[in-house]
Amino acid sequence: MLSKRIIPCLDVRDGRTTKGIKFKDNMDIGDPVEMGRFYYEEGADEIVFYDITASSDRRPIMLDVVRRVAETIFIPFSVGGGIRTLQDMREVLLAGAEKVSVNSAAVLHPDIIRQGAEAFGSQCIVLGMDVKQVPPSEQIPSGYEIVIDGGRRHMGLDALWWAREAQRLGAGEICLNSIDADGTRSGYELQLTRLISTQVHIPVIASGGAGTPEDLLHVLTEGCADAALIASMVHYGTYTIREIKKFLETSGVKVRKT
Repeated sequence: MLSKRIIPCLDVRDGRTTKGIKFKDNMDIGDPVEMGRFYYEEGADEIVFYDITASSDRRPIMLDVVRRVAETIFIPFSVGGGIRTLQDMREVLLAGAEKVSVNSAAVLHPDIIRQGAEAFGSQCIVLGMDVKQVPPSEQIPSGYEIVIDGGRRHMGLDALWWAREAQRLGAGEICLNSIDADGTRSGYELQLTRLISTQVHIPVIASGGAGTPEDLLHVLTEGCADAALIASMVHYGTYTIREIKKFLETSGVKVRKT
């Protein structure tokens, strides 16, 4: 059995790490370079970096900040936000990322997934999915809709269909974020996570809602996720990565030792 991964997420705006609730009311909480280094030393399995306004602002990702974070950590580093072209992917990888995450651009131009997988390998291409629960319909039978541009734009796409389509195009991993749970610290959206995780054969990272180590236990077991993204619970010092991993290990979940 593969170890389950614990992945701190750095949402970055104007060069600073920020955190909000359901993509709103974001607060400045620190320097992403210092935070990335701290989480690496704490035993994080990976770091995710999102330039959260690059897509909505229609601007390139902040490569200088990406480069500075990459220089301080020695674990896999996934970067997303404002990546629209193969050249954008190349620049992010050259800046030190091991993976690139595409979200809004992939929904609008799905072939970017195939192009990236062919150029750099599927293992480098992460599909970011921002999802909201809606009433099931003929168009969205799963009851989960894809939204883009930081949750501002509803796309009328069914989340399960999109996950399968992205897998077919060559995505090597999915980072699945529930906007309804994002920043609430009330637990992951287990139904959504289990739905996607059991219907694709690529790894799924659960995102949105982590508040306690028990939440990670539930999503990594009941939710069938391969990894769990965390933010608020470590950003505010409520828990450390070491504490989370120790709890998971004693609960029977295989994790990489810190």
